[in-house]
Amino acid sequence: MTLKPLLFIGILILGIGASFPPTMSLTKPLKETRNVYMAPVHDSTKIVVAGSWIHIAQDINISQYFDYMDSLINVYDSVVPYPLSEHLLAHANPWIIDTLANTDYYRLQARDSFVYDQRKLLVLRLSDSIIIPDSVTASNILNSFKKTNLDINIPEFKLRIYQGSSLLFTFPVRVGKNTKKYLAMIDKTTDLRTKSGIGKVVRHEKDPDFYNPVNHERFYTTKRDDNKTTLMPQIPWIETEINGIRNGQMIHPTTNPETLGKASSNGCIGTRESDAWIIYYYAPLETRITIRYHLEFINGKGENVKLKDIYGYVY
Repeated sequence: MTLKPLLFIGILILGIGASFPPTMSLTKPLKETRNVYMAPVHDSTKIVVAGSWIHIAQDINISQYFDYMDSLINVYDSVVPYPLSEHLLAHANPWIIDTLANTDYYRLQARDSFVYDQRKLLVLRLSDSIIIPDSVTASNILNSFKKTNLDINIPEFKLRIYQGSSLLFTFPVRVGKNTKKYLAMIDKTTDLRTKSGIGKVVRHEKDPDFYNPVNHERFYTTKRDDNKTTLMPQIPWIETEINGIRNGQMIHPTTNPETLGKASSNGCIGTRESDAWIIYYYAPLETRITIRYHLEFINGKGENVKLKDIYGYVY
């Protein structure tokens, strides 16, 4: 299989307790399930206009979800007076984002539900409907995207999502280790510290392959914090361009949230699985990103906060 460019230096989910050989393959390979739901999902004799409800024609699981959303866009983009996109559809139907966030392994485990293969979890059901937003709703959503930006403060281990001056979300993250290491994937020794700067989202990887960057071996399973093994989940990764450079520094979920709040990755910014879905849907292409290294700041309570200098930048 051809390696996907720039993704693999960022496979940082996997540096701590997550690099295990596959114990089994998917019972039905993903390639066999693609395109079975790609037929038009509406009565083609009817004129579909913005504001219409689209009834789901069959159950859609996570392995099918992105192709299904693409099929909706292909069908309806030409009949609505605005550029239709997956991100716009999800914000017009926010229950979809909530449903995806609730596929988080640890959220399900808290409800005594063990899931080995996250890709089989249902996102859209036969009884569901999706609204194609009207022009006013679509315009408001598109304008909100223009005002949205991601802010990461490395030594605080926090990622925030702002819309203008309004803080929407604050999520815990993990960041790069304070060390250098030889990575076989790029055949050189590299500084693993997360790079700071200003940039934007340049790519979404919706179905990543997983490789250990140290030895360049591909793997399919992960050992969770509860010592149970599962298949790697399908959750989008976000590629960033910081200070004009695409250095493989990704924002992506970790299967081991015990590492959040630590400098424990190979450079990428790791999040909870549930948070990764939310971040993805608030970070369409061109979304602005600031990655900073601020040790002192005033918090929301007016208190002066001083953080540990995890990278030794201040002497």
